[in-house]
Formats: sequence, structure tokens, C-alpha cells
Amino acid sequence: MKLIDVNVLLYAYDDASAQHAACSAWLGVAFNAEETLALPWQTLLAFVRIATHSRAVRRPLAAQEACAIVSSWIARPNVAVIGAGERFWETFQNLVIEAKVSGPLVTDAALAALAVEHGATLCSTDRDFRRFNGLKLEDPSDTARTP
Repeated sequence: MKLIDVNVLLYAYDDASAQHAACSAWLGVAFNAEETLALPWQTLLAFVRIATHSRAVRRPLAAQEACAIVSSWIARPNVAVIGAGERFWETFQNLVIEAKVSGPLVTDAALAALAVEHGATLCSTDRDFRRFNGLKLEDPSDTARTP
């Protein structure tokens, strides 16, 4: 299972991004593969929030368009929308304390905890995730790799 960070989704849809081509190609293959793609609610909500914000992207999407994109992802047979389970809080606490994170990195710890709890590989272009021990990572913008 691969858990997708919002930056991969945003880069795939923002043709002004330097990572657009790599993330768009990676996502296209991933959505058509048999492996499950995990999309946490926080990732989906962040996509709608950021993709519709005129200061965050050069060509913001209309809310209706962003929601339609998310709906199309959710409808795919290999996509699972996931949330926190019984081990989330314990996993989250351990990651926060071990990695000594605070502020904005707490959100990264929450995403990392979801990936660890579900046994997923976190797919992100964000190098900050390297601080979390035991987290499996994949960078979709690394064109030497494939999904």
C-alpha cells in the first residue's frame, strides 16, 4: 500500500511546478496499478484547500473542479480513503517524541503515523519525512524510480 502526501497530488495537477512531469506520470501509473493507494482525509482536504488558493498555485482550480478531481480519485478501485485506527495515537506520540518535532512538522508526524499504522509506504517529495524512524518512503519526483 502507498499512502500519498498532498504535495504529490498538487504537483501532478500544477503544470507550473518543476515536479509536475514526474509526479503526473507517477500518479498516472499508480492510479492504474493494482497496488492500493491510500488517501487520508487530511491529504484530500489539503488538496482542495491548496489547489483552490490563488496565492498557493499559479492557476487555482474552482472549488467544484477540485472536488470533482477528489471524487474521481475516491471512485477508483485501487484507492482507499483511510483514517486513524486504534494504534494511531501511540504511533503518533512515539514519532513526535523520537523525532523531536514541533510546529508544522507535527502534521508530517501525523501523516507518518498513518503510514506506519497501515504498513504503507509514504509517497512524498518532502524530505522532512526522513526524520521518522521506521517510515518507508518513496519520492515520486525521483524519475529513476517507478511506482
